[in-house]
Amino acid sequence: MRKIKLLFVSSEAVPFAKTGGLADVIGSLPPALVGMNCEPKVIMPLYRPIKTKYSAKLTFLGWKMVKMGWRSLYAGLYSCDSDGIQYYFIDNEYYFNFDTPYVEYVFDIERFCFFQRAVLEFLGDFMSYEPDVLHLNDWQCGMIPVLIDAHYRPKGKLLGVKTVYTVHNLKYQGIHGIEQIKDMLDLPDHFLTEELSLKDGAVNFMKSGIVYANSVTTVSPTYAYEIMTDYYGEGLNHTLQKFAYKVSGIINGINEAEFDPETDPLLPQNYSFSNFGEGKAVSKAAIQKQLKLEENPRVPLCVMITRLVDQKGLDLFLRVAGEMLYDGMQIVVLGSGNSFYERAITDLAKQNGGKMAACIFYDNTLAHLLYAGADIFLMPSLFEPCGLSQMISMRYGTVPIVRETGGLKDTVRPYNEYTGEGNGFSFANINAHEFLFVTKYACDLYRHHKNVWNGLVKEGMNGDYSWSRSAAEYVGLYSLITGIDLSEKEQALNTIPVSHSVETPVSAKKTSSAKTPESEKAPASEKAPASPKPTAKKKAKQKPDTKKGGESGA
Repeated sequence: MRKIKLLFVSSEAVPFAKTGGLADVIGSLPPALVGMNCEPKVIMPLYRPIKTKYSAKLTFLGWKMVKMGWRSLYAGLYSCDSDGIQYYFIDNEYYFNFDTPYVEYVFDIERFCFFQRAVLEFLGDFMSYEPDVLHLNDWQCGMIPVLIDAHYRPKGKLLGVKTVYTVHNLKYQGIHGIEQIKDMLDLPDHFLTEELSLKDGAVNFMKSGIVYANSVTTVSPTYAYEIMTDYYGEGLNHTLQKFAYKVSGIINGINEAEFDPETDPLLPQNYSFSNFGEGKAVSKAAIQKQLKLEENPRVPLCVMITRLVDQKGLDLFLRVAGEMLYDGMQIVVLGSGNSFYERAITDLAKQNGGKMAACIFYDNTLAHLLYAGADIFLMPSLFEPCGLSQMISMRYGTVPIVRETGGLKDTVRPYNEYTGEGNGFSFANINAHEFLFVTKYACDLYRHHKNVWNGLVKEGMNGDYSWSRSAAEYVGLYSLITGIDLSEKEQALNTIPVSHSVETPVSAKKTSSAKTPESEKAPASEKAPASPKPTAKKKAKQKPDTKKGGESGA
């Protein structure tokens, strides 16, 4: 039985380039698929730091001239192995010789138009690898299914290639003018309509991926439902409702080898559940000393490790942070982002010396120390496609407080004082004082009910946050859309669901048709029932961030 050949197409991947959760997914999911009758590979741009750091390991495979409008541009193909996975890199110094994956929004659109065209040109040439499935990620890859239908299938090429399109964050969609995209991608007019690739008169890369891909996934079941509502849909909810029959949610995992308190080399003392009290106390003392907080082992230490943007619920936090500090909590915020939030958090910390520390930067060593030494992890996100931090914190025995949205709702089970069940705390509404009250309740349990608190820690530390279950669900999806039967390879796969079951209008069924959406019509028996109108209150539409259009993931 042959393996399913997979090619992950992404703008970033650990360990080569990272700005958000997308990179963690692409760095972790392919290795998890290796033992599941899959042959995964990854392709991404060759940014300057990759070329510099890995120059001795990069192998040049060949080059082509890629058409971009009236120009033909050089594209080189390099290869490198990492963690048992073969990575391919697209080289072009004009587009990718930068220190970061994303530069400036309009230029990024052009850069990733070139990247997508180059990826398709190299399939089967130099890499000697034509995948069964192209697994595409976020707006930077959204036009690839369109390009396949426009330029390759009419010539009898890539006929057997299926596409899976994963939405890591619906807010960033890749939007640009029709004439520019039509020129750069050489697309006929019938591909550029409001029904297909356009949204409000502009080309929308993410909408194109949703419409043209064989299957669409999101990074949690709840987020898959939420984005079909007006409240969270970012203007694409009606498109997602129309194609609900091929949309599913599969929760992300974390790298359990990297985030393991028993073996983490960045901790002053390793620990497991059997001695977590001692191990966490050592890390907590180190945090208080390093960040000049009052050295008190009994005070509840609350931390946030996050990008400082409105999505992360920072307005809620700033509204009640003073009351939290007055209640006797210590707070540490680690991260950078919007200058307004950076200044507000810095000022608050200066006004509360010994109680709060603002670390307006990102430091991986400090992040690991905070995960281990904190008592409570704060994550009051307005929306969260999946979220990894809440799973990492639980693995280290730090109890999360989250808003019930997206992957936070799927992974954090709120404490039930009557049954004792749960692994954290949550609140439902975007309300600062609701966030405050549940935090004060958690601190009361921490101070006065150690048996309850230790039960929450145990539930969190014993949870399964690995990629194994999620990877198995992706395998089931790949098998479904390609028609490649893997049931004889592993008995365990016989009972694998395609996606997490969730009582929502989202159907787990997929389409395996390779036809263009113009002729692709799912049989009535395959279509999901019409989604009910969302009951959530409608909020003002959020325009895609045109300043940081490249951001992805958590």
